[in-house]
Amino acid sequence: MSVDDRFAEDFRKGREDRPPGTRSEVVTGPVSDWTTDFSHVEDEWAGDPYPIQDDLRERCPIARTERFGGGWLPTRYEDVAAIAYDTERFSSRAIVMSNFRPPRDLAPIGGSPPISSDPPFHHDARKLLLPAFTKTAVGRMEASTRAYCHALIDGLAGQPTVDAARDYAQYIPMRVIADMLGFPPEDGPQFREFVENTLEGVNLPPEERMARMDRLFDYLLAQIRDHVDNPRDDLTTYLINAELYGNKLQPSHVSGTMALLLIAGIDTTWSAIGASLWHLAKTPADRERLVAEPALLPTAMEEFLRAYAPVTMARLVKDDMHWQGVDMRADDWILLSFPAANRDPAQFDRAGEVVIDREVNRHAAFGLGIHRCVGSHLARMELRVALEVWLERIPEFSLADPGAVTWAAGQVRGPRTLPLRIGPA
Repeated sequence: MSVDDRFAEDFRKGREDRPPGTRSEVVTGPVSDWTTDFSHVEDEWAGDPYPIQDDLRERCPIARTERFGGGWLPTRYEDVAAIAYDTERFSSRAIVMSNFRPPRDLAPIGGSPPISSDPPFHHDARKLLLPAFTKTAVGRMEASTRAYCHALIDGLAGQPTVDAARDYAQYIPMRVIADMLGFPPEDGPQFREFVENTLEGVNLPPEERMARMDRLFDYLLAQIRDHVDNPRDDLTTYLINAELYGNKLQPSHVSGTMALLLIAGIDTTWSAIGASLWHLAKTPADRERLVAEPALLPTAMEEFLRAYAPVTMARLVKDDMHWQGVDMRADDWILLSFPAANRDPAQFDRAGEVVIDREVNRHAAFGLGIHRCVGSHLARMELRVALEVWLERIPEFSLADPGAVTWAAGQVRGPRTLPLRIGPA
């Protein structure tokens, strides 16, 4: 069987033999009480989750919901960290909280290794990716990223109002990830659809959600076939040829990792760039200071990551247990809110403020524990370059209409529409 046939056969069998897992009722609608009925997909949470998180941290630091089949939301840094480091009692086999739980036998590999993998497999799957995300490897991409940011701003020239989320922030990680994986850069609009289906479609009926995920994996299979026929020096060819324990990676491992890089690599950075520009648009003093003191940007960038951390990860409880005063059931969801942890006053001074010259800033925007983001160097480079180029080219800007800004609902939060007025306010 050829390599191409092996991948196609694996995809076919994966669909025919898809394990049933556990499905729960789709539950949406207004929240009655955030302590007992939280929902991270409602507009109220997407628009401004921080007052809700602060209130929960004071009244009920580990909130409960029966939506999605039952889950928990810790809001204290110490609780989020404890769960992130505890791989004995919490599994990563599913990291997007939805109305579908994959079966337990999916562990320890999961559907998108290494982020969905449990020890000991996780260590080896993660190690495969490390060479592509070192500071040196990322540094080689900086010049092309900077040139692309300038090209995007060239395309905005003369417009009094621009949507910085749709016309700037989203395209930067799309291009970077496409280049890394060796995908056609013109496929960017499809990437956006894949992101939204995966991270914002968690309330869809499971069958429809699976059908949308099939479209993602159909695309990945086409790219794999092209790389088998035309090998080149990119991450897709590397994964196809990589070996683990003396054998080539399973096709599901290759495609799952590609899906992870495509989805997580785009949405998280898109969201971080957009949130940073949103803050600077509404906070002229910080914008003016960074224009006058560009050397401060790396420090300010870390504060934007802390204050507007885009990512919340999910875990599944392995077995019934009593934990930190609550009774958790096997297969309960846990939402690891790194944004809530980053605003815990017990961990950070002036936690609710954005202090762009904050010197000590051990934030959790890239996660905690064994699953800390493997692409953190890449994300930092993209965010820094995107902001440097924007502030150099467009030093004066403000919110065109604060009420027109919209935010993604779900586990990756960032602006989806961000209309900015270019020039003096």
